[in-house]
Amino acid sequence: MTRARPAPYLFILPFFLVFAAFGAYPLAYALRLSFTHWTGAGQARWIGLDNYTYLLTSPEFWSSLGNSAVMWLLVVPLQLAAGLAAAVLLANAKLRLRGAFRVAFIAPFVTPLVAMAQVWIVVFDRDYGLVNHLLNLVGLPDVGWLTSTAWSKPTLALLFLWKTTGFAIIILLAGLQAVPGQVYEAADLDGASRWRQFWSMTVPLMRRSLSFLLVIQTLAVFQMFAEPFVVSQGGPYGSTTTAGLYLYDHITASDLGTGAANSFLLVILVFALSLVSVRLLRARDE
Repeated sequence: MTRARPAPYLFILPFFLVFAAFGAYPLAYALRLSFTHWTGAGQARWIGLDNYTYLLTSPEFWSSLGNSAVMWLLVVPLQLAAGLAAAVLLANAKLRLRGAFRVAFIAPFVTPLVAMAQVWIVVFDRDYGLVNHLLNLVGLPDVGWLTSTAWSKPTLALLFLWKTTGFAIIILLAGLQAVPGQVYEAADLDGASRWRQFWSMTVPLMRRSLSFLLVIQTLAVFQMFAEPFVVSQGGPYGSTTTAGLYLYDHITASDLGTGAANSFLLVILVFALSLVSVRLLRARDE
């Protein structure tokens, strides 16, 4: 029996040391903190499940989850559908200016969010914004895009879509390019229409990429912080206070124990949603 050589373990040791220092330890510390009352100074006081009880009975907590759920409904289904359609078009070798279109789609994703948010504030301003000016030109009244509870979430969702759809297209385009071309050649020989090929071949073969993107974007939506913080500060009347922004409010209020408990509740929720999403869209191996 040969003895195990230490060299391979020494090569992977730095990764485990870094993970323990910056991953496992902070996670364990935050979990312990979630059972305490601590303001960031002095001794943390153990209070058991009080933080979790407070959050689960707090209307503001459930309201923030509801806002994030509405944002998810406004963003993720549309992004999956539009991203897949755009990826199919960009995968067509006969499309002219294909490179320019790819750059145009990815440009918002690499643009600093704060700069984009400031542009959003100016463009959708009720009194001086470009969108309302165009509405006035065709005889339509002004809309409070960022000042009414009815329009604030769709306006914020539009910013998120514009910012992240390029990333979704890249993921789906990579998945499309991994599909063997012989599959579509065989479908052409059988006389299958383009729509039939898309619905019966492209979508099933893209289930893994769609599942991955669904999980990633679900995480992004429920962690959304910068967009509502910069554009609307959670208003009007808390209509854009997402789960991520509500968590930030606990940190700024020096209620670190409740903030830690809030983060773990979000982890459990997003993990459950991810499991359901993967279950619904995972590819079935024959």
